[in-house]
Amino acid sequence: MLQFDKRRRCLEQEDYAFELKEQAEPNLFRDIFSYGQVPKTPFNYRLNPMKSPDEIWITDTTFRDGQQSRNPFTVQQIVDLYEMMHRLGGEQGLIRQCEFFLYTDKDKEAVTKCLEKGYKYPEVTGWIRANKKDFALVKEMGLKETGILTSASDYHIFLKLGKTRKQAMEGYLDIVRAALDEGIIPRCHFEDITRADFYGFVAPFAKELMRLSAESKIPIKIRACDTMGYGVSFPGAMLPRSVPGIIYGLIHFAGVPSENLEWHGHNDFYRAVSNAANAWLYGCCCANGTLLGIGERTGNTPIEALVIEYMMLRGEDHIDTTIITDIADYFRNEVGDVIPPNQPLIGENFNVTLAGIHSDGLLKNEEIYNIFDTKKLLKRPPGVAVNDKSGAAGIAHWVKSHTKSENVEITKTHPGILKIQEWVVEQYKQGRVTTMSSGEMMEQAKKHLPELFQK
Repeated sequence: MLQFDKRRRCLEQEDYAFELKEQAEPNLFRDIFSYGQVPKTPFNYRLNPMKSPDEIWITDTTFRDGQQSRNPFTVQQIVDLYEMMHRLGGEQGLIRQCEFFLYTDKDKEAVTKCLEKGYKYPEVTGWIRANKKDFALVKEMGLKETGILTSASDYHIFLKLGKTRKQAMEGYLDIVRAALDEGIIPRCHFEDITRADFYGFVAPFAKELMRLSAESKIPIKIRACDTMGYGVSFPGAMLPRSVPGIIYGLIHFAGVPSENLEWHGHNDFYRAVSNAANAWLYGCCCANGTLLGIGERTGNTPIEALVIEYMMLRGEDHIDTTIITDIADYFRNEVGDVIPPNQPLIGENFNVTLAGIHSDGLLKNEEIYNIFDTKKLLKRPPGVAVNDKSGAAGIAHWVKSHTKSENVEITKTHPGILKIQEWVVEQYKQGRVTTMSSGEMMEQAKKHLPELFQK
């Protein structure tokens, strides 16, 4: 049956009859995922229309997926980080939901304390296995929504669960019905969707979920999980790896509303952020991530990166991005995490330069070599670290940013700067390989630029 699309001004097919494709052997897409080789990226040159929703947002899984490959957070750490997420997402709910385990006494205590905050955003939600008994945990905590593991690929259905597609789908639907009977919003996690048979399992399953949603008048959400980071966003790339194809297919073929669709990506191939952004652009309202990108293997999409990406796409400037630095400092000082110094936005050296020619540019105008006003937006002014490549310009910039030099003219030709440069060069001639410490540089500044330290 045809219908007229008022937005595109064209006739379109209204209903797509995708049925579960049962088969005796799993489809492992061996031409793409041969295991003994790097995965292939095939193209069929089909282009999906880019149609970003009116509203997009972020959800968090720091306390669920993020904890699966690290030492567990304490209850106080969870509460503190939840508080900072609330401040970062703001009252408008850029960070809309926060996902929790519900199994241990500590999990339950953390959920209770976060609920006691009384915040509308991030809404506290749960995560359970595809087990009816686990709904008692959701009801016990008084939550309105929970994630349910509904693995989508034959890798999981056949090789992990030991089931057929029909058995898996019937089991998942049974669990979803149980959630609906309890009045709980189910969020179905389509695990490993980027290795799943989209037309033979994903679309028929999603369509059946939408039928149940219409019958019950309760929204059913779908989280498209790029569990192994195989997703790609290249125009014309083929399923099952195409992020635009997955999002377009779930909306257009299975009838999933954009507001009930999430993208959950991992960073195994360095694509977590770009894939999440493309999910937004092609119709998915929600991108899921974790603070600092923590999580299994290479981790999840970093929430701090999603915040910046959101601002790039939507041009909104009401978000207090300085809280990103507060969160990073909390991980360093309270949680005890070591953040790679070159990690974007939060690493110790993300806006620090070592090259002398870059330092010279910073001295003249910091916009030349700084991504944006990092002092204003992240409470992190641009800096330099001194080594044998820094030159006099790098030393001059270090001195200006670490001393009270407003009333003294400090340039790369200042005699004191040149004396410090001679000392630095001599250090490396003697075999030094590390950068100069702040203590060493301050000692040299006091020695050769005493006018900066006069009262």
